[in-house]
Order: sequence, then C-alpha cells, then structure tokens
Amino acid sequence: MQLRIAALAMGAALACPVCAQTALTPDQRQANIESFEQVWTTVRDKHWDPKINGVDWQAVHDELRPKVERAATIEEARAIMSDMLHRLKQTHFGIVPAEAYKELADLKSGKADPTDGDPGIELRIIDGHALVTSVAPDSPAAAQGVKTGWELLSVDGKEIAPSLSKIKDALGESTLIDVMEERSVASRLEGDVGKTVPVKFRDGRDRTVELKLKRSATRGALAMLGNLPPMHFWVQSSKVQPDIGYVRFNLFFEPDTLIGAFREAVKTCRDCRGFVIDLRGNPGGIGGLALGVAGWFIDQKGQRLGTMYTRTASIKFALFPQLEPFLGPLAVLVDGCSASTSEVFAGGMKDLKRARIFGTRTAGAALPSMFTKLPNGDGFQYAVANYISEGGQPLEGIGVTPDQEVKLTRHQLLEGQDPVLDAAVSWIRTQKN
Repeated sequence: MQLRIAALAMGAALACPVCAQTALTPDQRQANIESFEQVWTTVRDKHWDPKINGVDWQAVHDELRPKVERAATIEEARAIMSDMLHRLKQTHFGIVPAEAYKELADLKSGKADPTDGDPGIELRIIDGHALVTSVAPDSPAAAQGVKTGWELLSVDGKEIAPSLSKIKDALGESTLIDVMEERSVASRLEGDVGKTVPVKFRDGRDRTVELKLKRSATRGALAMLGNLPPMHFWVQSSKVQPDIGYVRFNLFFEPDTLIGAFREAVKTCRDCRGFVIDLRGNPGGIGGLALGVAGWFIDQKGQRLGTMYTRTASIKFALFPQLEPFLGPLAVLVDGCSASTSEVFAGGMKDLKRARIFGTRTAGAALPSMFTKLPNGDGFQYAVANYISEGGQPLEGIGVTPDQEVKLTRHQLLEGQDPVLDAAVSWIRTQKN
C-alpha cells in the first residue's frame, strides 16, 4: 500500500518538472542537514542487513553530506536524500515532501476529509495505453456508457501518454512500472465527491469520446492501519460458475471482515470443483492476514509461506489449517499491481504447490515499512525487514512469476472477456478433485 504514496509523489513530480524553489534560511539549512543525518543513521542502524545490501554506507554519507550542506533549496536537499536512498535499490525507502506528509497526518488526525471519490472505473496500463479493465455498476462512469477496453487519453485536459512515457524512462526495467503507472493515472481521476472531472476516451470504434464524469464515494468502508493514510476496503465473494468459488478483495485489511468472508465462501463451496482468489490490483496490507487466508486452503500443519528477517530476528510465516478447509484446486490471479502481502500469499502458496498462479508478474515490493517525520518537515519511509519465500527466493525487485502468464488485450476487454479468469477456470476444469 505504501506504493500508492510513492506513486502519488512521482505523479506530482512528473506534473511539475520545474517547480518554484525557495532559498533556505540558516535554520532551514540546518534542518536539512539534520534530516540527512537522521535518514542515514536510520538506515545504518535499522536496515535488516548489517552490510546494507552490499553498499558502502559510510562512503555514501561522506560523498553526499557536503552536497546537502551546500543545497540552496529544500528541493535540492530532498533530491540528494532521495539519491542516497536510491543507492539501496530497494522499494519502501523514500522521502515524502512535507506538503504530502502533512496531508497524510491530517488524514490520520481527522483534520482532512478522507472521503475522496472517483468515477467508478479501474485501469491498467497495457502496452503503454491506459485501458479500462472494469466499470463499477451504478457508477457515474457506467451511467455515461464507459466500457471496458476504452482507452483513457486525458484527464482534466492533461494527456496521459507523456506521463506514462516519463515513468517508464525513470523506472527502466523495474518491476514497479505497472503499479506506478496505474496509480499515477488513477490518482488523476480521484477527488472530492460530487465534483466532475473532464476526461477523454478512445472507444471501441477508435472514436474520441469526451465526457464529464462525476465523482461518487469510493467503493468500500474506510479503514486505517498504523502510519498509513485511511483507505477504503472491500471484499466480494461469488461463484464464477455454479461449482467454482471466487473471492476478490482490494486490501489485506479488516481481519474479521476478510476472514469472515473466506469462512462463508468456503462453507458455501464444500462441493465446488475449484476456487479462485483474485489478487489483481491488491497492494497488500497486514502481513499476518496472508496466513489467515491460507489457512482456509491447507490441511497440513508445519507449513510456511516464507520467512521475514529483521536485524535481530527471523519470523516464520507458519500456517494453521482451519477445521474444514477447501482442498480442491486453487487458482490465484495476480498482476503488476499485486504487491506486498499479495505477493507473500501468492508466492508462498506457489512454493507449497498448493495453488497455481495466473496473470502477469507481480510488483516485487514485499518489504514492510514505517514512516517518520524529519526535522525539515518531510516524511521518511523506510523498510524494516526482508522477506524470503519458502522456496528460498526473495520477492523484492523480482516479484512472483505466474505458472501461466496471461496478458490482457484491448480486444478482449472490448469483448467483455477476462482471459486471466478464463484461464484459471479452464485449468480447474482439467483437475481431479
């Protein structure tokens, strides 16, 4: 979920490549120096690897400290600290500008309105195009005829393609491209409930369609966790066919609600031929909930989803089977926007050979992290542990590779098809109960 914040920060930077910069006062200059030292010291003392991932951390300090001392603006100092963290080549390390960090703090304290809305569409970036992958029923987008497969060309007069190109150039071959691109586009559609946003689409006949989409309340109930901003949580359970169960949820949040949904889904699917868990677009959440969900699909004690390592300890993700789990064929759907706890679950179940994974490679962002405020007012996000799958492989920067890669296409979306789900159902049909 922290990736949402990073994507929003990147989107803001791309939207304003040359922002007004203000000269520093002596106190501000000192605050930047203290912030630099706090960031460097935190990584030195709390990174799970005492060798700092093979980086000569003292040399990095000695190289960049003079640059911070000479920095003439807060933007310049922030860029130097971001460069320092970039040397780690790991996600969940970053600087959040003071304005954005204050907004997060206001959300947590209730000073800001967290009930932003959206038009009710979900997007994925496919071959460089922002395509609609789902339209919520009864949403403003549905009411105006928006269909899956339509390409979003611009929001509020700003074209999408240039920003996507900049993100791709900035991230190169990073596994984070999908999630960063998706959030940079989706965040443009979000805003105050009741307000409209002008958008431009390319429809199924390649015609340009200009609409003003009203924002309605974001789907799901508002939930909070630790230092993260409030987020909307939802879970849906159904049967994609009379004998195949299906659960999709957007976050590993709200333990009672999520585990209760799986309890009921498994209960009503005792005689089902198979089961599908859809984690596409799920950025993670509470790590322990991966264990709770997995417990509904295993019957052997002593199994693990992997191990998390801190500077001083290791935490084994041990599984505890439920009394009446579902033991038939299990398919898990993922994509480039599946991150963190979603990856722990999918990768762990794959290693245990308990589930077959369908879709595209996940985000490769499995590290748990924390936020703290720096002396200069910026926020600092840093990871506190590393995760190694049960198969002995890290997920960070690599992600989970599906057993069966299935990519979405514009043509299939325009036809109302879901090839990833279809592939999972077809596989289930071939399996013995």
